Amino acid sequence: MKIRIVFLLLSVLLTAVAVLPAAEVPYLSGRVNDYAQILSPETFSALTERLKAHEERTGDQIVALTIPTIDGESIEDFATRVFDDWKLGQKEKDNGILILVVPNDRKMRIEVGYGLEGTLTDGTAGQIIRTIMTPKFRAGDYNGGIMDGSLAVIKVLESGTLPEPVAAGSSGSGDSNIFEFNGPDLPILPRILIGVFIFSIIGLFTFMGIVTPGMGWFLYFFLIPFWAMFPTIVLGTRGAIILLVLYIIGFPIAKIFLKKTEWYKKARKSMRTKGKASIGGFTFSSGGSSRSWSSGSSGGSSFSGGGGSSGGGGASGSW
Repeated sequence: MKIRIVFLLLSVLLTAVAVLPAAEVPYLSGRVNDYAQILSPETFSALTERLKAHEERTGDQIVALTIPTIDGESIEDFATRVFDDWKLGQKEKDNGILILVVPNDRKMRIEVGYGLEGTLTDGTAGQIIRTIMTPKFRAGDYNGGIMDGSLAVIKVLESGTLPEPVAAGSSGSGDSNIFEFNGPDLPILPRILIGVFIFSIIGLFTFMGIVTPGMGWFLYFFLIPFWAMFPTIVLGTRGAIILLVLYIIGFPIAKIFLKKTEWYKKARKSMRTKGKASIGGFTFSSGGSSRSWSSGSSGGSSFSGGGGSSGGGGASGSW
């Protein structure tokens, strides 16, 4: 495949991601889906484990979603669309619950599957929002509000009673460590397979940018969004930030170092005089490459909905 064709396909992919409407139903990556990036790694991990343990004990499926904005859509309609698209809860039992928080719009909702409406009533869901989640959110404590609200839902489902409101400031999350990676709720093997696929593709283009005279700096700037976005699937937000910084700093250093080597000088001269050069097994020219390749991926998320649907019950709130 010609390099320029690959560039065109990647450009189309990047454009499609950039214009994705904010209110589109996001990808279900696990029991906790922090697309608004308001949770600390400690809260993310702890909440994932609590929801997983509850589902193993009872079969009820509780999923948390944060998203920056829903662009003016009513939170009830958006929650229903997410619930039905993700198919939360077991089929025919409809025992799923969605805890939705939209920080930029200052809205939240607990959407309850039809099978759990008798246990987690609209009134109880509203009480959890008013007395537990809203005070935390008003204090800027998203970690505490989402964690305590989720634990309150679990307690109601398992014991039928609400816990006492937790004092403000006891979110249960400490200072985050920038070197602690958090990612989707994936087993290690799928995460490794997805990581190998992602890093082999963007790593190959990074290598080409470093060793290729002429178009290297174009690739440097072109690949920045890809290094910023795709590693989050495997390493989480903090891991991806660290990797992006290493790329931004490391690429120019490697490029400057290689420019001093004899083979690079010969390749650059060959590109200028002959219009092509052989580098790393590839023959580059002003029009593209004489080699082509294809890649595939395997693996995927081990977490998904069980086929349930929403009965329209639950409660909404704002702060």
